[in-house]
Amino acid sequence: MSVLDLETKKNHMNSKMFLDVSGGPGIQRYDTVKYRQFDKLTDKQLGFFWRPEEVDILKDAKDFKDLTEHERHIFTSNLKRQILLDSVQGRAPADAFNPLVSLPELENWITTWTFNETIHSRSYTHIIRNVYSDPTIVFDEIDEIEPILDCAKDITKNYDELIELSGFYNLLGEGTHKITTKGKTRTVHVNLYDLKKKLWLALASVNILEGVRFYVSFACSWAFAELKKMEGNAKIIKLICRDENVHLGSTQTLMKLLPKDDKDFDKIKEETKDQVTQLFVDAVEQEKAWADYLFKDGSMIGLNAKLLYDYIEWIACKRMTAIGLSCPYKTPQANPLPWTAKWIAGAEVQVAPQETEISSYVVGGTKQDVEKETFKGFSL
Repeated sequence: MSVLDLETKKNHMNSKMFLDVSGGPGIQRYDTVKYRQFDKLTDKQLGFFWRPEEVDILKDAKDFKDLTEHERHIFTSNLKRQILLDSVQGRAPADAFNPLVSLPELENWITTWTFNETIHSRSYTHIIRNVYSDPTIVFDEIDEIEPILDCAKDITKNYDELIELSGFYNLLGEGTHKITTKGKTRTVHVNLYDLKKKLWLALASVNILEGVRFYVSFACSWAFAELKKMEGNAKIIKLICRDENVHLGSTQTLMKLLPKDDKDFDKIKEETKDQVTQLFVDAVEQEKAWADYLFKDGSMIGLNAKLLYDYIEWIACKRMTAIGLSCPYKTPQANPLPWTAKWIAGAEVQVAPQETEISSYVVGGTKQDVEKETFKGFSL
């Protein structure tokens, strides 16, 4: 498999999105594209570019000290879980999907999407460095929380299975092969249709990750801000949510286009309906368990575990309907947490330089790259 195959003549306008017989995407050209939707997603995401340092979170450090013990538990636990989720997304889309992509505009979108997720990971570090006296404590405890580990296993399972089978397919081709890994020999069956099914399930899993799994944590962050607490963190989460909505839209677009682009996926879509529905149900149950963990020692003003149950079921139903699945939950038409709507309306977020809160010109901001030479010649 070559990084750039120039020997195979191909017309990218006739290629399938994934696993086309002509091979990879070839020349990166965007003057003509088969699916303009992905080019528009890339433009939109690049237009949303932001950095966490643009948001002032100096007041959050004081707010955190004033939180009750169980409020600190809610805030810190959510940060830990979000770090884990975006640690996966900061590398997995490109690792899993790009080796199978056949269109340059789709490859470009997936690469842009993956890079954008790393900004989210850097944001959590920005928050932690400014709020906690010892950031190591937060990072080192992530793998000690059982609900976080359960979530990690679920969100990586379909990614890992796709990456493994994709590697065998690209290296060995279709057929039955004996391979040795970590000193153990096993027989693997490589089949193109099975690989496409793994791809579909991975896309469904990512759709759920982007559209469901963040929202209990998001709601908590915004609930603090509604109480005029931890408002810098909430602004960052609003920016992250705006990005996640773009990523969610891309997975929904893929799941709508793939069955038309490749008839195998039309068949796979029907075959896996129950399986994908179960992925949603499992995610909802994990989100409910996470709400229980967060509020085990007390609730917040305006938010508790039961409200989050209703909210996450409502969110899940919206996501399932968007990709043609029936929702197993009886949910109201209206948002159970209506005050979250203004936070999710991410298109209203302004990140132009004149509107941001870069600490170098925020009143009361702290500049952290000060050196001895900075004050040379200065006297009182």
